[in-house]
Amino acid sequence: MGALQARRFGRWMLWSPRMASTHDLVTQNFAKLPVGVVCVTDVQFKGRGRSKNVWESPPGCLMFSFTSQMNDARKLPLMQYVVCLAMTEAIKDLCCAKGLPELDVRIKWPNDLYLKGLKVGGILCTSSYEPKVYNICTGIGLNVDNEKPTTCLNAALQELKANSPRLKREDVLASFFNKFEILFDIFSNQGFQALEEQYYNSWLHSGQRVVVQDAHEGQSVNSVVTIKGLTPSGYLYAVGEDGKSYELHPDGNRIGEEKDRCIVRCQYMGSSVFYEHRLPVQIECHRRDPAGHEENMSPGLEAEAQGLAEPELAWTNKSGANRAKEL
Repeated sequence: MGALQARRFGRWMLWSPRMASTHDLVTQNFAKLPVGVVCVTDVQFKGRGRSKNVWESPPGCLMFSFTSQMNDARKLPLMQYVVCLAMTEAIKDLCCAKGLPELDVRIKWPNDLYLKGLKVGGILCTSSYEPKVYNICTGIGLNVDNEKPTTCLNAALQELKANSPRLKREDVLASFFNKFEILFDIFSNQGFQALEEQYYNSWLHSGQRVVVQDAHEGQSVNSVVTIKGLTPSGYLYAVGEDGKSYELHPDGNRIGEEKDRCIVRCQYMGSSVFYEHRLPVQIECHRRDPAGHEENMSPGLEAEAQGLAEPELAWTNKSGANRAKEL
């Protein structure tokens, strides 16, 4: 591994050239592993994704899972945001240290990493409870050398500067833990508010306009809201043209994708909401009886990772929908 300065995270490593899932190995053996241990593999053939989707991640991807612990359950949903921020900052720090052009990796809420409008990685956070402590397993996938199916860090570097030195996966891993340990301490001691400004500087959504279309009994009413940030519980905070505040709760369901957008279903005031990620963002709501819909009120506990080799166009899942509510 590169110049690892972190004292708690990344000091112990489990490595295999090929395994089913780093996340499964860590979660199933959490009690036997020291806090901060990392599991790394070169090829993963049963990676975990949304709604138990699986995929194979080929060579060239940085794939790892690591352990941490937390006492405050209220902070658990925000853990994935700290991890996303740590990775974007780690990539910037590494490029700067090596004299390389800066890669503008951005956070697509809640747990995707994007570069030049294309997904290059994502985060999976799960947790289990023991008396007085939550055990957290965080899985990260990042396209470092593998350009398929979207792009990768080194391909972007070559576009910015021909014959640019290539980033090594072990250097990215070390840089991540160096940054994460610092941010995790701030988060644990001061809360996410201390990191919010830095987070907003790295995400894609500030100022995005959202059209809410509520279709009911043949009538369609459009409302425009603008994304302003996050609520204290970690959901999207938006303000309507009428001044009303809204909290948008996605469930991670990807209804469909095109080259420049993805559509995600959530709930808005008892209606099904389709969140379309593009500029401007569009949400379409179709009235539906919410009875029987299972809600996941914590975006962090069941955050589903975006697989490195996950096809950009090809899948839909059917987990229970959350909701977006008027505050």
